[in-house]
Amino acid sequence: MDAALKAIAEPRRRQILSLVRDDEMSAGDIAAHFDVTRPAVSQHLTVLKEAGLVSERRDGTRRLYRANPEALAELRQFLEGFWEDRLASLKQEAERKERKKKHGRRN
Repeated sequence: MDAALKAIAEPRRRQILSLVRDDEMSAGDIAAHFDVTRPAVSQHLTVLKEAGLVSERRDGTRRLYRANPEALAELRQFLEGFWEDRLASLKQEAERKERKKKHGRRN
């Protein structure tokens, strides 16, 4: 999980994940979307691959990349846990204030 969180901390890596979310793309096609060198994009792809967020498949001399849905689902579940906890706390606080408000009106 740590490697995945570190990987998505970089904006270009998040953009790469968006590009390869639904379809395989070659490293060259991915690099064409950015104004950085191909080696820089390759480094980003390596980080994403090592974090388990993308898979790599060779097709002749080309390397094709695709997002790993299982790893992304794990990451999503982890991040949603923070949101769910926060929403539950917010709900409890709102309900507490509403009870206090109603109780104050009865007096």
